[in-house]
Amino acid sequence: MKKVIHTENAPKAVGPYSQAIETNGMLFISGQIPIDPATGKFVEGGIKEQTTQVMKNIGAILTAAGYCYSDVVKSTCLLADMADFAAMNEVYGSFYTENPPARAAYGVVKLPLGALVEIETIAVKS
Repeated sequence: MKKVIHTENAPKAVGPYSQAIETNGMLFISGQIPIDPATGKFVEGGIKEQTTQVMKNIGAILTAAGYCYSDVVKSTCLLADMADFAAMNEVYGSFYTENPPARAAYGVVKLPLGALVEIETIAVKS
């Protein structure tokens, strides 16, 4: 049975999808972009600020579903410019200081609403 996860502490979906779906002890978080849920707008700054906001949004969804960063097993990072990889990686790594999840990172032509980074996440209850 699947359960839709929604929290006001993360941005509302900008399309026909859920923030996250939980099923069989697994949590699938939709790609998060750097929208501050308090303002509904992108955070100011560059890739580091945007990645920080994306990771905070992921954290809010994890918390709402009863998970934490240590439960994350896989992330997919999408970058509008692969030149931003090192800076994104620095911020991303600060959220996973021990036993980081598996990950893929791709450069893409465009991201929703002009974001510099989007990250989707899968977590599993241990």
